[in-house]
Amino acid sequence: MKTLKSMRLHIGVFGRTNVGKSSLLNRITNQEISIVSEIAGTTTDVVEKSMELLPVGPVTFLDTAGLDDETQLGEKRIEKTMKIINRIDIAVVVCDYNGLGDYEKELIKKFDELKIPYLIVENKCDIKKVKIPDYKNVLYTSVKDDENLVFKFKDALVKLLPDDFVNSPKIVGDLVPPKSTVILVIPIDKEAPKGRIILPQVQTIRDLLDSDCLSYVVKETELKQAIENLKTPPALVVTDSQAFKQVSEIVPENIPLTSFSILFARLKGDLEEFIKGAEAIENLKDGDMVLILESCTHHAIEDDIGRVKIPNLLRKRIGKNLVIHNYAGHDFPDLSDYKLVIHCGACMTNRREVLSRILIANQKNVPITNYGIVISYCLGILPRAIKIFQGMNS
Repeated sequence: MKTLKSMRLHIGVFGRTNVGKSSLLNRITNQEISIVSEIAGTTTDVVEKSMELLPVGPVTFLDTAGLDDETQLGEKRIEKTMKIINRIDIAVVVCDYNGLGDYEKELIKKFDELKIPYLIVENKCDIKKVKIPDYKNVLYTSVKDDENLVFKFKDALVKLLPDDFVNSPKIVGDLVPPKSTVILVIPIDKEAPKGRIILPQVQTIRDLLDSDCLSYVVKETELKQAIENLKTPPALVVTDSQAFKQVSEIVPENIPLTSFSILFARLKGDLEEFIKGAEAIENLKDGDMVLILESCTHHAIEDDIGRVKIPNLLRKRIGKNLVIHNYAGHDFPDLSDYKLVIHCGACMTNRREVLSRILIANQKNVPITNYGIVISYCLGILPRAIKIFQGMNS
């Protein structure tokens, strides 16, 4: 139950008003987290519930407003519902014996475009059961009376699980042999939370422990001494992106080097796509608009990486007068006017949301990359930073 939301399977529950979405969710979770009523449009906003759904594991359900909500706030509710799509790993489309209407079919078309697996649940089969042709993965049930509903729902869900959820990818453990030493360079600067280290660093340490590797955690000021202290060179040095230049000058060329952000570019997104996106930096011209995209909202500090450091690196690298916009949160702005998108490390969001954003960028023909890739590219050390991934499936 303590699993981070960013590491959970996100399951969106969709459908028209009053078909039984909330009743289904309450049965599955065994809790009344959504109001159930005969009055259409009872669910007014997206309701989130995180739970352990065995044998699937940690999941977050997102119960959405009815797609045909015609109440006064219906339009805004539906708008929020549609934005949720980019965050989900699996969709559940609930209908009743009236079958699939235009709302559901349009939604399923969107799922197909984004390559989101979906399960159709026909509810109220105790009243009337109607076969839904032309679609696979259909569960016929009555949320009220079906004693085997939870088992049948779980069984159908397991068959739709994405491979990368079933076989959780490594952050770094597959890059180095067991028992090897990995040095993690963690600067204690303004962006480091007091008394703690940031999430990607914590997750990397845990991944190394799970992979039977030795973690050597140091600040950049102690890195040289740390390397000298080892009898054999480390298998890899991983640095915070902001110390990349200083660390690259300390670490000998024969020792592999990368960053936490690049590791997470592979874990949460598409490393090859992000590398391609960074190469598009050279094509930027005066007046071009660049979007710097963060998954979470945070208080910007004086020397903020997304608002100050990366913009400065870009302008220094290509000498162009760029128009740079920063955007934080789950929403994704219209990309029509942008020439490049730079995504954060995505430690606070799930992989599906990042992949959805990559897909949207591709559809708009807008290159997309991420913080660590851009920083190493602008510093001229990207080839070295990605060398350890060569020959691997990113």
